Amino acid sequence: MTATIRGRFQWTVALPVVALLLLAATWANHESWPVLVLVAAALVASVVCAVHHAEVVAHKVGEPFGSLILAVAVTVIEVGLIVMLMTSGGEGTSTYARDTVFAAIMITVNGILGISLLVGAAKHHLVSFNATGTGSALSTVVALAAVCLVLPSFTTSGKGREYSVSQLAFAAVASLALYAAFVFTQTVRHRDFFLPVSSDDQGRATGLLDEDDDGHADPPSGREAGLSAALLVTSLVAVVGLAKLLSPSIEDGVESLGFPYAVVGVVIALLVLAPESIAAVRNAARDRVQTSLNLALGSAMASIGLTIPTIAVAMIWVDGPLVLGLEPTQMVLLAITVAVATLTVVQGRAKALQGFVHLVLLATFLFLSMQP
Repeated sequence: MTATIRGRFQWTVALPVVALLLLAATWANHESWPVLVLVAAALVASVVCAVHHAEVVAHKVGEPFGSLILAVAVTVIEVGLIVMLMTSGGEGTSTYARDTVFAAIMITVNGILGISLLVGAAKHHLVSFNATGTGSALSTVVALAAVCLVLPSFTTSGKGREYSVSQLAFAAVASLALYAAFVFTQTVRHRDFFLPVSSDDQGRATGLLDEDDDGHADPPSGREAGLSAALLVTSLVAVVGLAKLLSPSIEDGVESLGFPYAVVGVVIALLVLAPESIAAVRNAARDRVQTSLNLALGSAMASIGLTIPTIAVAMIWVDGPLVLGLEPTQMVLLAITVAVATLTVVQGRAKALQGFVHLVLLATFLFLSMQP
């Protein structure tokens, strides 16, 4: 076990540095396919390393701060990818932010939440979580989605599905305020509502899970956590830079397959959220579904509450429109997701069936993204 941890630690230390060196070496010349393959491999490795080091820091600080750190780290990666794609130009530039954020919502609320419930319930028959804390997270996600993605399709001050300048500024401030209020609730005022809970044979919550007997490795030392924090920053820089090099190829690949430009946003969200999905599944298998739900809803919340304000500021330097309003099909999918998620969360416990329902909604979203 110790050898496995040491091996993982070594490659996660080396890869971010290698990725950064590759970025510097290929910045001026990266058009050939062998170089692009190396860049793509380094990008994936950097994402995995970033989330790994975020997990190390998160393990040091504990829950619910750990889930918050993971969510923010993933959002930084997502914002970097979106901005790099938007600055590269192209026909679908105006909708990249909307499509990526919406894809992140669908993947987190239906994908991560669904697979976590399915894995947890398949192993433990019924899984329990704190409905109060999870419900407040879900309501914040819904409010953010409504303000940033639904209302732009119905306002009249901007063109089409765009916000006017003043409306975009208001949406950005409102998003940050909502996110800050939730973080304060999660980490200060009502922290206990977001901690893993134990359950009886019927899946009813009976109290907070014993953190000293959860089967986890000991928390890392302060030195290890500090090194991981530095490597986390290195990984994030590598991700943003490598994404800049790879962005034209992503767009060309989607176009050559005949898919809509919205698929670019799906690709970004899938790439960024894949490692976090693995972390959520591992927690669900240990009967720590509350941590999995914190990861899912926290990522959805950060994806809107931090991405939209950042993109709003970036539009000062990025030319072109910013389309945030969802299309009718997307709004229907969002409404169904909200209804199903509410019914799932309100009970405070779930069966495997509820996880499967969410996964079917995710599959529907992915299929309709490719065949609208």
